[in-house]
Amino acid sequence: MSRSITQPIGQKRLTNVAVVRLKKCGIRFEIACYKNKVLSWRSGVEKDLDEVLQSQIVYSNVSKGVLAKTKELKTAFGTDDQSKICLEILEKGELQVAGKERESQFSSQFRDIATIVMQKTINPNTQRPYTISMIERLMHDIHFAVDPHNSSKKQALEVIRELQKHFPIKRSPMRLRLVVPIRNFTSLMEKLNTWNAVITSKDESGDQSSVVFEMDPGFFRECDTLVRNLQGRLEILAMSVHMDGDAHVDNFDDFEDISSSTIKESNDSVIKLTERIQKQTTSTGNGNPEEKEMKQNRCNTCDAVVGDSKQYREHFKSDWHKHNLRRKTRQLPPLTQEECLSDLEMSDSRADLKDYAF
Repeated sequence: MSRSITQPIGQKRLTNVAVVRLKKCGIRFEIACYKNKVLSWRSGVEKDLDEVLQSQIVYSNVSKGVLAKTKELKTAFGTDDQSKICLEILEKGELQVAGKERESQFSSQFRDIATIVMQKTINPNTQRPYTISMIERLMHDIHFAVDPHNSSKKQALEVIRELQKHFPIKRSPMRLRLVVPIRNFTSLMEKLNTWNAVITSKDESGDQSSVVFEMDPGFFRECDTLVRNLQGRLEILAMSVHMDGDAHVDNFDDFEDISSSTIKESNDSVIKLTERIQKQTTSTGNGNPEEKEMKQNRCNTCDAVVGDSKQYREHFKSDWHKHNLRRKTRQLPPLTQEECLSDLEMSDSRADLKDYAF
C-alpha cells in the first residue's frame, strides 16, 4: 500500500529577514524587510519601497507567520490600509538585530566617533592630534557608551566636552578669511581680540580689508553673524588646523605655555619607556646564524613574531604583552610596540594631568 507525502503548498518561507517592530495601543505589529535595507531607507539612500519590504503585509509575529487582525489595525492606526501602516512601522518601528550584528554596529560607530574626535582635537601642549588608539583609550576611561539613535558627529562633540574635563585636549582651531569694508575693519579686529583669535596675515586692497586668522570653532556662528552685519564675506580655509612637520623640541620654542623643564621631563619619560620596552621585548636581528634558523614563535595577542622559545617566554613578561592582554579583555585590537609606548606614556603621566588648566 503506497503512502502519499503531504507537503504544505500554501506556506511561504521568509528568508534573509530583518524584522521591524512597533508596539502601539498595547499591540505588537511587525513587518518583514530585507537586511541592510532599513537603515538605507531611513537615511534616504534607498527610495524604492519594494527593495526594502519583503511583502506589504503587517504581522503580529513574523517568525511564526501570524498576520495582524484587521480590527487591531483599525484600533491602533485608524485604518486597515496595510501599505500606509507598513510605512509608519518602517519609519517609527525598532529594527530587530542579532547580538553579534548589534555588537558589530556599536563597534563600527564607536570607531567612527573616535575618528571624528581625533580629527577635531589636538594636544594643547604640542598642537598635534592624538592617535586613534589613544582617543579610544580615553573614551573607555570616561565610560562612554554609544547611542545608536544619535549621529556620530553629535556624540563626538559630547565626547570632546567630556574629555576636556579630565585630560589635556582641546578643539583644533579653524582657519578663516574675512573680507570687510575698511570702515568696519577696526570693529572686526576688536571682536577677534575678544575671541583670542591668532592673526596670520592682513591685506588691504581698494576699499576692502581682509584678514586670515585661526580661532576656536565654538565662535564660528557668532563670527558668521558679525560678518553679515559688517557687510563682509567669510571663507573657510581649513576646518581643522594641526601643526605640520616632525615633533622636535626646537619646534616648541614659540609656545609660551610650555616650559623647557616640562619638555625635558616628557622626553626623559619617553626615553625611559623606550629602554624599558626594548629590554623586555626581543629583536630578531641579533644573534648568530644558527639562532636565525630556529623556529620563530608568534604571539597571537600582540599579532607579532617574537623569536625563539626563550624570547617567547620573555615576551610574555613584557609590558607590551600585558598591555595588549588588557585590551583583549575589552575586545580592542592589539597595539604595535610604538602605539603601546604612547599608551604607556599616557598612563605614566596621568598623575600630572591634574596640574594642567584648560
